[in-house]
Amino acid sequence: MATKKTERNILPIKKGDTVTILAGKDKGKEGKVLRTIPETERVVVEKINTIKKAMRPTQANPQGGISTIEAPLAVSNVMLICPSCKKPTRAARRRDDSGKKIRVCKKCGKDID
Repeated sequence: MATKKTERNILPIKKGDTVTILAGKDKGKEGKVLRTIPETERVVVEKINTIKKAMRPTQANPQGGISTIEAPLAVSNVMLICPSCKKPTRAARRRDDSGKKIRVCKKCGKDID
């Protein structure tokens, strides 16, 4: 897997955002972002892209067995859903009065953060 060699990857999606899936086996589904991985430009979405993983018995899990976990998705395959207009949108960035960057919905113009 090729990773981009940049100093700092800034993702348009943050933990806790609601996103819709654009491509893959879960296309069209919606979910909440559990975590972001900026180094590889991937996100983990709740109950999306689930895989089975064989777990070795440990003291915490003496039985072991097969568990279901969410695998990371490429950030290009998800799109942010605006909390105010409830539509998939891109996020623009603007600075507020104090100079802090905030995300803005491209469709309705309202703040996302």
